[in-house]
Amino acid sequence: MPDAAMKPQRTKGAASLVFAGMLLSKIAGFVRQRYIGGSLGTSVAADAFAAAFRIPNFLQNLFGEGVLSASFIPVYASLVARGEEEEAGRVAGAVFAILALVTSLLVAIGMLTAPWLVDLIANGATPVTRQLAIPLVQILFPGAGLLVMSAWCLGILNSHRRFFLSYSVSVLWNVAMIGTMMWFGPNTAEDRMAHYISWASVAGSAIQFIAQLPVVLSLVPALRIGLATHLGSVRTVIRNFGPVFVSRGVVQISAYIDQILAAPVKGGMAMLGYMVTLYLLPVSLFGMSVSASELPAMSSAIGSREEIAAYLRTRLVSGLRRISFFVVPSAVAFVVLGDTIVGTVFQGHRFTAADTNWGWGIMAGSAVGLLAQTQGRLYSSTFYALKDTRTPLRFAMIRIALTAILGYVASKYAPGWLGLDVKWGIAGLTASAGLSGWIEFVLLRHALSRRIGKVSVGPSYLARLWAVALVAAAVGYAIKLTAGVHRPIVEGVITLLPFAAIYLLLADPSQIRQYLNRRK
Repeated sequence: MPDAAMKPQRTKGAASLVFAGMLLSKIAGFVRQRYIGGSLGTSVAADAFAAAFRIPNFLQNLFGEGVLSASFIPVYASLVARGEEEEAGRVAGAVFAILALVTSLLVAIGMLTAPWLVDLIANGATPVTRQLAIPLVQILFPGAGLLVMSAWCLGILNSHRRFFLSYSVSVLWNVAMIGTMMWFGPNTAEDRMAHYISWASVAGSAIQFIAQLPVVLSLVPALRIGLATHLGSVRTVIRNFGPVFVSRGVVQISAYIDQILAAPVKGGMAMLGYMVTLYLLPVSLFGMSVSASELPAMSSAIGSREEIAAYLRTRLVSGLRRISFFVVPSAVAFVVLGDTIVGTVFQGHRFTAADTNWGWGIMAGSAVGLLAQTQGRLYSSTFYALKDTRTPLRFAMIRIALTAILGYVASKYAPGWLGLDVKWGIAGLTASAGLSGWIEFVLLRHALSRRIGKVSVGPSYLARLWAVALVAAAVGYAIKLTAGVHRPIVEGVITLLPFAAIYLLLADPSQIRQYLNRRK
């Protein structure tokens, strides 16, 4: 195999910018969710806002960053690299025009059909919740459309390697909502505050989009807005869009199924939304980021079939070890120190100590499949590098079906079998999703091993990580019991920092350097 194809290249600068931008965005998201938890708690208004926020969000998820990154960026970036600025500007303008047209139509349809959408997604919610959710959906839909256009900006910025702005600009969207809640104060009635937050979300979406435009326009001087579907490059973007769109749609179905199953429980939709924010932190920072950085490296492999397979095995093992290093302690912390994590982020005002314990149970449930689901993303990326998008899609559909069946049983019947309150069925939802994630992971690993050979992270390495994480969590838990601190934020600092420090000292610090360097 030619040395140039496999020569490691440093991407530390770009990777650090991506990580820094994502981290800032996640921190702002936590602050936003903490204020929402304090303002709405697990009230009827909280359920209504959670349902309303989820419904128009499908626009961003189906047409946003993930789909555009896979379909638009490769075509546009290759034109830029070849110096074809005129063609690049026409392609960028065509994608903008198509997105704007499709998104505008869907926003209008969504606002008109809001009552039926609420009945579908929040089936089982109380009449009061439904009545409040409908106008919130109508308010939020235009904001979701603006976030889709913001994803177009992200595609342009990433193609020109302006990573920090593209991944950190969502801080402005969060700040708009945080500032609104601070302005109106914690004593504002929940239903009124839900309306204020919704309008702030729309304003923040506009600010996020507008903040990127000056840089985008400077990077694309030949931008021409128009439906230039006759261009071969535009047709390539549209053709690539289809399979990724279907894959994203399948993933969204799972989220909506959870929403439907949580709807009958008072506060269930709100609490599930709060906990998803926490659960997605390790998934985004460690699972998605590693998978995204490995995909271009894996796709660059050339040579014989055996040489490519060997190269992919090496990349896969490296990525799986990096993911495991960070996700294993996350899963242990969710189970052992989940109440401290939830309390630190959310507890206060209308988010009570009882809510914290409920959230702990949901977090513990999500820990069941955390490692499988994050590693599964890297296996899927390996299939994409092999130009195979059908296999991951097929296994994802199996996972969705299992999640729906197991989630229904776990949420509807398991609490009664165990003599628990029905609200604990929400924890059953996250645990059943984790079990389904393990099945998907096994299927992906088995199918990929038949293509490139067996891949092993090393049982001794994983055993060490789990053992060190459990020891660190035990120390953190002991500190929590003996300190006797009753302020959630203070408890979080004196408990979670020693947990993290002990794990990093006793585990494998070299993994931190590998993660930050992101070597190809």
